[in-house]
Amino acid sequence: MTPAPPASPADIPVTVVGIGADGWAGLPAASRAALADAEVLIGGPRQLDLLPPEHCAGERVAWPTPLRPAVPGLLAAHAGRRVAVLASGDPMFYGIGRALTEVLGPDALRVLPHPSAVSLACARLGWPVEDTEVITLVGRPAARIAAALHDGRRLLVLSANAATPGEIAALLRERGFGPSSLRVLEQLGSERELTYEGVADAWQHAPGDALNVVAVECRRSPDALRLGAVPGLPDAAYESDGQLTKRYVRAATLAALAPAPGELLWDVGGGSGSIAVEWMRAHPSCRAHTVEKNPVRAERITRNAERLGVPGLRVVTGAAPAALAELPTPDAVFIGGGLTAPGLLDACWAALPVGGRLVANTVTLESEALLADWYRRHGGDLVRLAVAQAVPVGGFTGWRQAMPVTQWSVTKSGDQER
Repeated sequence: MTPAPPASPADIPVTVVGIGADGWAGLPAASRAALADAEVLIGGPRQLDLLPPEHCAGERVAWPTPLRPAVPGLLAAHAGRRVAVLASGDPMFYGIGRALTEVLGPDALRVLPHPSAVSLACARLGWPVEDTEVITLVGRPAARIAAALHDGRRLLVLSANAATPGEIAALLRERGFGPSSLRVLEQLGSERELTYEGVADAWQHAPGDALNVVAVECRRSPDALRLGAVPGLPDAAYESDGQLTKRYVRAATLAALAPAPGELLWDVGGGSGSIAVEWMRAHPSCRAHTVEKNPVRAERITRNAERLGVPGLRVVTGAAPAALAELPTPDAVFIGGGLTAPGLLDACWAALPVGGRLVANTVTLESEALLADWYRRHGGDLVRLAVAQAVPVGGFTGWRQAMPVTQWSVTKSGDQER
């Protein structure tokens, strides 16, 4: 069968045009032609104001707030007309292009990108784009930056508004990265482009232009706690009342859970939230819901998540298994407490799809017997983790043994009994 030829630009009703701060003057011929030909021009007020009326005569429609829910209805209202949607820079890089693709499908769009703010910033700074981590704070909390803070790392932060540089400086000071240097690049590509810089510890710049990107060269204070990029953060990184999966057991537990990009974890019996936090730190797209029946601990989990850079962790306050009923289907489940609660293991097992992983830890004989029974029925791995730490014994040194942890881990297959 001969494949159908690709649609010509004239056959595609919606064109997405990336535009920079330099406006009409910075657009290539194809982008100008698409905007001039459009019957409807949709964009933010700032973007629409960049278009000269003498060249772009189409009806101008500003995006409502909130934007994302309005996309389907607004496009439907102008169906059958030639529509051009304006986007800042590259529409497919944290831009409106994603939402339009999800609504219309990629074949119904023609995308004409412009250099992104990241490309322009790296060009000004002399930073290789592939070695620079990009974080957006547009519609997202500043706490997200904390997960990316590593000594010597370069970050580019897409700001939400004029106050963002000051918020970043404050967060760096609070997280032990006060010596980090910041450079703010405003109105990139326009005649009003401006750059100013400073150190987070001494940041005193007043808010400037709302259209800005912040470049951060991370420098950790010598006395700040060092946090690595793999599971097994120091126990001191967490606020805790003692209900904390300790560092070495936590590292082994995350290895058994094996987080992968985009996956969702149920952390049942959250305690201090360390398993869910480090699951989400494994990759920016990892998600987690932690269930904790104690309200004080649930609030503590939220604070730990924000401090360690994963403010998107959802904390459910309630007792399992009842609190699990409305949660989305998980890719993996960790049970760190409450194993003997009636129906808990059954509910977690039933919720897992084929290929999903379940890991459960315990230190009690009663729960260990339960795990041994499930191991007999479903297989997997049943291991005992024992950790001893060197401590002073008079003038000498000896080993202090922590309580051994029994861990069952299993991947659900299609032929396993329920």
